[in-house]
Amino acid sequence: MNNHKHGKHQGKGHHAHMLEDFKRRFWLSLILTPFVLVLSPLIQSFLGISFRFTGDRFILFVLSSFIFIYGGWPFLKGSVEELKKKQPGMMTLIALAISVAYVYSGLVVFGLTGKVFFWELVTLIDVMLLGHWIEMRSVMGASRALEELARLMPSRAYRLTPEGSLEEVKVEDLKKGDMVLVKPGEKVPVDGRVKEGESEMDESMITGESQPIPKEKNNQVIGGSVNGTGSLTVEVNKTGEESYLSQVVELVKKAGESKSRVQDFANRAAFWLTLIAVTAGLATLFTWLIQGKEFVFSLERMVTVMVITCPHALGLAIPLVIAVVTALSAKNGLLIQNRGPFENSLRAHTVVFDKTGTLTRGEFGVTDVISLGDWSEEELLKKAASVEAHSEHTIAKGIVQKAQEEKINLEKLKYFQALPGKGTQAELGGNEILVGNKRILEKSGRLSGKEKQEFDEMSSQGKTVVFVVSNGKIQGIIALADMIRDESREAVKELRKIGMEVAMITGDNQPTAAFVAKELGIKTFFYEVLPDQKSEKIKALQNQSKKVAMVGDGVNDAPALVQADVGIAIGAGTDVAVESADVILVENDPRGVVDVLQFSRITRRKMKQNLAWATGYNVVAIPLAAGVLYNWGILLSPAVGALVMSLSTVIVAFNARLISYKKREQGKSISAPS
Repeated sequence: MNNHKHGKHQGKGHHAHMLEDFKRRFWLSLILTPFVLVLSPLIQSFLGISFRFTGDRFILFVLSSFIFIYGGWPFLKGSVEELKKKQPGMMTLIALAISVAYVYSGLVVFGLTGKVFFWELVTLIDVMLLGHWIEMRSVMGASRALEELARLMPSRAYRLTPEGSLEEVKVEDLKKGDMVLVKPGEKVPVDGRVKEGESEMDESMITGESQPIPKEKNNQVIGGSVNGTGSLTVEVNKTGEESYLSQVVELVKKAGESKSRVQDFANRAAFWLTLIAVTAGLATLFTWLIQGKEFVFSLERMVTVMVITCPHALGLAIPLVIAVVTALSAKNGLLIQNRGPFENSLRAHTVVFDKTGTLTRGEFGVTDVISLGDWSEEELLKKAASVEAHSEHTIAKGIVQKAQEEKINLEKLKYFQALPGKGTQAELGGNEILVGNKRILEKSGRLSGKEKQEFDEMSSQGKTVVFVVSNGKIQGIIALADMIRDESREAVKELRKIGMEVAMITGDNQPTAAFVAKELGIKTFFYEVLPDQKSEKIKALQNQSKKVAMVGDGVNDAPALVQADVGIAIGAGTDVAVESADVILVENDPRGVVDVLQFSRITRRKMKQNLAWATGYNVVAIPLAAGVLYNWGILLSPAVGALVMSLSTVIVAFNARLISYKKREQGKSISAPS
């Protein structure tokens, strides 16, 4: 965590330094500006005063020179960096405008025939510095959500010593295996596992889950979440860079650095807008000169055009949106690793779900309890669970879990024996009980009548059938299957509602796959697909000119996640380092896929709004700056042009800050003000 904190503080310090630098330059330049205005002949004429004395022009030149060098330094320096990269942009335009005004006015002071241009120069610099100051405040505000996320981790913890006493230590001093006490209402200091105690955990600031999460022995807890009313003893299992929050911060930084097609377009647009500004400025200068206007007037028109066309807003249009969405999404359990695929996920036609662990729970559960003999269904489940409670088999655990859910008290066995490949055998209440697969019936004969009918029906649905036999007589069957998540039905329904095709891919056999697909209303499904073949199925869909989003939960899905147009890893929990995925959903809830698609739409819409404003206003601004309405008495000064340009930047920044993210809840979707 130290490295991340260090990097975070460095980034924060850099922005804070820039903010203070622009603020300092703005105020000092602004303090000197009135003296420049009072000494400018044009302003004196406008105010109807005459304030002339020997050397006044040289004082005017010195004051203006200071503002030009000190106040204009960020723009002059920035232009050099842009030109070195052969990417002239906003800084180049500003530097060109103020340099032309300064050099020309300086030559007039030292003998060239003309009018000085100093008051326009200093007011232009003032407005540009003010605009950058406001911009930096917006940038820092946009990244504030991520800083809050990083600050969730407390700095101190209570460690249990081997003697059983408590000692307060720094979080960075904790090591794996340490035991820490988390008191009621405190933040969990590290990622770990509950060793003692029960409580509820508020993880809303981390995963976006609004409901408190029950925690008991062996449950995982995430550092930064808030403990409820119980005390917990937690064993530390992740520290430093391995912790969930550290990985989230790293992923958000990675997303900020990843490529974006929209950003590439904005960069190209900014470059061409710079060329347009220079061309339009020169065209304006020569047009007015040809029409007989004096050089000072023509020069002022040229400078105004260059200033008002600065692609400042365009340069911020996308980065500010990205800064907001990556931070807000991270706070709500949606982690963006690769911006490009995420931004393009709204173009996806088909969402392909891996079945096991994604649409289903990845664990066996009882679906049917069917009595075929003397026992009731409750008695059948009770006898079976009493026997299976002594087995470690996955199917046995499913039967016992069902009995626990039904609050059925289990009976004691006289003896128990495992029958490899068949099931289990026990004595219960003086009766021999057999619980197992079809091979368990070797002692009781073949299936017939209703027994065979029920078995065939359950098997055709891909379910695992367990027989319960008492003293050689079949008492009933219990069917189990990989349990379908309740959330899966809603996810498929929501996806189809927004026009998405939904497909499923699984390594299970055809009956099992068909049953799950039918239950969820999925028409397209691939079965008996080996892990290394999943990517081929994705490619087959892409060959049909479909954009595919692949949703998986494990390492086996990695090739398919990479092959898909957008890969979504679901249920990553605290293990967020899923390198193959473009988007990671922390919670194991397939409805989060709908959030990804909806959030992508919101993001793209905001980007388009910002791009439209950042470029569109020039359609009106450039002609006005050039002086097309001069004959109607409308003429913009360079300072007003700078104000308009800065205002466009502030609007873009404000629009980005309007983005909100509300986790989907009971059919409600995330939303953002338009």
